[in-house]
Amino acid sequence: MAADSHRIVARWLGGLLLLCAAPLWAADPFTELEIDRPKTRMEAPGFTLNSLAGDRVSLADFRGKVVLLNFWATWCGSCRQEMPAMERLWNRYRDQGFAILAVSVDRGDPRQVDEFVEKLGLSYPIVRDPQALARRQYEISVLPMSYLIGRDGKLSGRIIGERQWDSDAARRLVEVLLVQR
Repeated sequence: MAADSHRIVARWLGGLLLLCAAPLWAADPFTELEIDRPKTRMEAPGFTLNSLAGDRVSLADFRGKVVLLNFWATWCGSCRQEMPAMERLWNRYRDQGFAILAVSVDRGDPRQVDEFVEKLGLSYPIVRDPQALARRQYEISVLPMSYLIGRDGKLSGRIIGERQWDSDAARRLVEVLLVQR
């Protein structure tokens, strides 16, 4: 009899938990942000590039964090639009295990990237890919294009085009990814 009452209480508590959590998880942020989810999560292709300061930065350096890997260029208007929102998202979650790694695909004078980053006040990690090494690995055909990488180093989603990275949906997305192991 005691086992039956424990099961009833457990079901009741489980149902209560679902009811309480429903408003938080009601909308799927992947769907809301139009993020393509892979059928099978695969390891994100690794690469090592130079930061704006000339230091070597590897994608592997971010293992254990949720990563928004963003490919962009200074001449890309949509990139310019989304990057300030990415900065706000980065500032909100960077101490909780979230990272942004932005890959500049600019090929010209490196000072143009430095000036662009300074003008927008961007503080998240940015690397240069003038030879398109990472760009080819990730099959980047349009800009901006981003990938979400889970703490386990596997691809969780692909985003083609600009997004509003400081929206409620983007915050829910990061919060969902941060709790996944």
